[in-house]
Amino acid sequence: MKDFIEELTWRGMIHQMMPGTDELLKKEQTTAYLGIDPTADSLHIGHLCGVMMLRHFQRCGHKPLALVGGATGMIGDPSGKSQERNLLDEETLKHNVACIKAQLSRFLDFDSDAPNHAELVNNYDWMKNFSFLDFAREVGKHITVNYMMAKESVQKRLNGEARDGLSFTEFTYQLLQGYDFLYLYEHKGCRLQLGGADQWGNITTGSELIRRTNGGECFALTCPLVTKSDGRKFGKTESGNVWLDRERTSPYQFYQFWLNVPDEDAKKYIKIFTSLEKEEVEAIIKEHDEDPGRRVLQKRLAEEVTIMVHSKEDLDMAVEASNILFGKSTKESLLKLDEKTLLDVFAGVPQFEVAKADIEAGVKAVDLCVEKAAIFPSKGEMRKLTQNGGVSINKEKLEQFDKVITTTDLLDGKYLLVQQGKKKYNLIICK
Repeated sequence: MKDFIEELTWRGMIHQMMPGTDELLKKEQTTAYLGIDPTADSLHIGHLCGVMMLRHFQRCGHKPLALVGGATGMIGDPSGKSQERNLLDEETLKHNVACIKAQLSRFLDFDSDAPNHAELVNNYDWMKNFSFLDFAREVGKHITVNYMMAKESVQKRLNGEARDGLSFTEFTYQLLQGYDFLYLYEHKGCRLQLGGADQWGNITTGSELIRRTNGGECFALTCPLVTKSDGRKFGKTESGNVWLDRERTSPYQFYQFWLNVPDEDAKKYIKIFTSLEKEEVEAIIKEHDEDPGRRVLQKRLAEEVTIMVHSKEDLDMAVEASNILFGKSTKESLLKLDEKTLLDVFAGVPQFEVAKADIEAGVKAVDLCVEKAAIFPSKGEMRKLTQNGGVSINKEKLEQFDKVITTTDLLDGKYLLVQQGKKKYNLIICK
């Protein structure tokens, strides 16, 4: 088995670690947990660094617990937040938890009979019947207010970073997360908590609670918060988060995100977000540096992450879709795309709506592209460009500018792609 600390170290995935963590992992199979906030029914790539920690942990022979915060998700963690978030109802959280488990199963082995098979736990299961009075007696008495006030996440909120200060609800969050560690220590033998750098305060509260209640020794390890080379937050685009759910972010959009990261980011991300071995990663980076224009690094990164999150078939469709815009492709390539991918590929091109009834009886291409959809300013201009071989419909050269177009020419029974020259596209949508 690989050494977990060595694996994370060369990948640049260790921010802080309690003394003794390495020795514990070398000595015995260890159980560790990482908390995931179920505020949406999908993870996004901001969660991926933590999930990859769990993946490497299991591959190094240890047992990972993925904790979804069904209870803490109802409260809201102040760490890194400037304002209190909306609280979710029980039904929404239950739905979110089920969706997240399905996504995690692409990274972790939940189903085998191996002694280190992953488990999904939900802190709502042990918090739902815990009364306030019992919590105050059994947990609250062990941690002082002075200790809680000293946490950086609390200090930031109290020192003017938030308009409305810090509610008691959020102030108690570190006790709730601390109790999760205590519960898993007592019921699952969990001695290590993993998390992002912003979770260090909450994690150490948990280890302190275990020490004060049980006299037990527990450990913590955090990964750096991933950023872009320009210092901006990783995982955000102009349209928002990059999600793992294909309905929120299509495999094509997902692939394009990784394909378009800058060189310096790609060198960092291929270590964090893939399971490729060190020697192979170094070889890919070396090949990239010899000829950056070929973008072999970004292509390999995009391939690995897209297959891991989606599938090889989704990768193939994403590559095919990319070639439609940026390379040579045929009508067959277009026909392979599902509707969502087609619309994603051509999201930025001029779009024209035409009544489907106008197509059903058959319409001349020149009438369609000049009168019904103002793609060309005049019939004469379209005729001239067609005669010079510069007009394509659905990636096939238009031989005659007055060719009759019918519904049989529509992609997905709805779309017609009109191309002027090599790079100028227009999408006709028939409704």
